[in-house]
Amino acid sequence: MNRFSVIAKRKNSKKGDSGMQETILKMYGIQKRFSGVHALNDVQFELRAGEVHALMGENGAGKSTLIKVLCGIYKRDAGTVELFGKEVEFSNIAESQAAGISVIHQELNMMNDLTVAQNIFVGREPKIGPFVDDQKMIEDSRALFEKIGIHIDPTVKLGELTVGKQQMVEIAKAVSRDCRLLVLDEPTAALTQTEVEELFKIMNEMRDKGIGMIYISHRMDEINRISDRVTVMRDGTYVGTVNTAEVTKEDIVKMMVGRVIMGEQKEQSTVAEDAPVVLEVKNLRAGREVKDVSFTLRKGEILGFAGLMGAGRTEVARALYGADPKQGGEIYIHGKKVKIKKPLHAVKSGICYLSEDRKRYGLMLDKSVSDNTVIASVDDFITAGLINDGKIRKLSAEFNAKLRTKTPSMEQLLKNLSGGNQQKVIIARWLMKNADIFIFDEPTRGIDVGAKSEIYHLMEDLAAQGKSIIMISSELAEVLRMSDRVMVMCEGRKTGELDISEATQENIMHYATLREEM
Repeated sequence: MNRFSVIAKRKNSKKGDSGMQETILKMYGIQKRFSGVHALNDVQFELRAGEVHALMGENGAGKSTLIKVLCGIYKRDAGTVELFGKEVEFSNIAESQAAGISVIHQELNMMNDLTVAQNIFVGREPKIGPFVDDQKMIEDSRALFEKIGIHIDPTVKLGELTVGKQQMVEIAKAVSRDCRLLVLDEPTAALTQTEVEELFKIMNEMRDKGIGMIYISHRMDEINRISDRVTVMRDGTYVGTVNTAEVTKEDIVKMMVGRVIMGEQKEQSTVAEDAPVVLEVKNLRAGREVKDVSFTLRKGEILGFAGLMGAGRTEVARALYGADPKQGGEIYIHGKKVKIKKPLHAVKSGICYLSEDRKRYGLMLDKSVSDNTVIASVDDFITAGLINDGKIRKLSAEFNAKLRTKTPSMEQLLKNLSGGNQQKVIIARWLMKNADIFIFDEPTRGIDVGAKSEIYHLMEDLAAQGKSIIMISSELAEVLRMSDRVMVMCEGRKTGELDISEATQENIMHYATLREEM
C-alpha cells in the first residue's frame, strides 16, 4: 500500500491532537467540469475540529476549485459534502457563511473606495435604529486589530493600504465572524514575517477553541509549523493524506509534482567580468519611499532586490518603469541617458515590468489568454490597418507552450486559469515583446513549487541569452537561489550590496534592518 494514502496518528504534541477530535467536514467523490476540462475527479477531503489541515498541490491542481465547491461558488457535478454531520449543498457564499464557514480567498475581494472598518463589517454594520453606527464600527475594528496585533487605521480607505495590509484586513474580517470552519487560501503571500507570526498566533487560539482550518499554501516551512495533516492534489485528483510530522518536505513535493525539485543557493555569479552595464540608475528619488537610490545592472545578470515590506523595492521598480512619478535622478540604458515618464517610454526603451499586484496592474481577467499575451506587442501584428488574428493565436500558443501554461485553448478567459498559469501568461507577454531588461516583482508569489521551478529555469535561460533581470523577492531562499548580486534596501534607502558569493541570510537581514541614524 502507498504510504501516502494512509492517515496515521499524529505524534507532534505541540499541535492539536486532532486524532481525538470529531470530523466536522467530509467531502468524497467530488466531480467538477468546466468546458470539457475535468477540474475535479473523484476528490476526497476531511477536516476535524481543532485541526489545521493543509491542502497542497501545484497551481491548477484543483485546490481553489474544491474550496469554491464547498462554499457554494461552484455547484458540484457529483459527490457528497457533509458538514457537522449533515449533507449540504450551498448555492452561494451567504449560505455557507450562515452555516459557519469563513473563507480568505487568494485573490482579495474587497472594496478599495470604502474604509477599512466598512470593509470588515459590510452587510453586518452596527446600527442605531435605521442608521449605521459608524463610531461603534470603528471602535469594534480597533478592538479586533488590537486582538490580532496589527496597526491599521480603520478610518482610512482600503485602497490606500499596501497589498500586505489589505490582506491583514481580509484576515481580520474572517476572524470577526463567528466561524466554525475557516479556509485560508494563501493568506501569508503578501505578509511580513511579523504579520505571519501574528496570524499563526490567532490560528493557534482558534485551534484551541475547536475551530477547524483548511490552510492552502505553497510555503513548505509554514506547512510544517502550523499544520497537523496535509492532503495533496495533482491535476484535479486526490493523491493522499499524511501526518505533517511524519513526512519530509521532499516527500510532500514528490507527492505534488511526481518528482523531487532541488534548489541550492547559487555559489558564485554567472556574469562575465567584462559584461557591459545595460542599466544605470543614479540618485533616484520618488515620494517618501525612494531616497537617493543608485545601482547598476549588467548584461546577463540577475540582480536580486531584498528587504522587508515597506523597504521601497517595489517603489523603485515602479518609478524606474514610469508607473509612479519621480522627483529626481537619472536613468541610463546602454550608456545613454533616457527620460522615462510613463510605462510606454520604458517599454520602448526595452524595459518590461511584472507587477507584484498582477490582478490590479497586469491582468485582463475577462479577456482571452491570447489577448493577454499579445497586448504589449499588438502593433507588431497590424498590416495595412488590419490585425492578423491568426498570427496572434499562433505565436501566443507558441510562447505559452514554452512556459507550459495549462489552458484548454488560447481563447480561454484568463479568469478561468489558476493563479500560477495567469502568471505564466504575463511572462509570455514580455517574452513576445523581446525586452532586454526584465523587472520581476515577487515573480513566484502564490505559485506552487513545480511552477516556481519552471519560472526559475525560465529566468536562468533569459539571463543565459543575455537578458538582464531585476528580481524583487521577499523570500531570502529565492534571492540566494537566483541572484548573481544582491541589493538590500531599508526604509527607502540602499543599505547594502553583496556579491552572491558572500551573501547569506544573516548579512542580508543585517542590511535589511539597517535604519538611518537620526
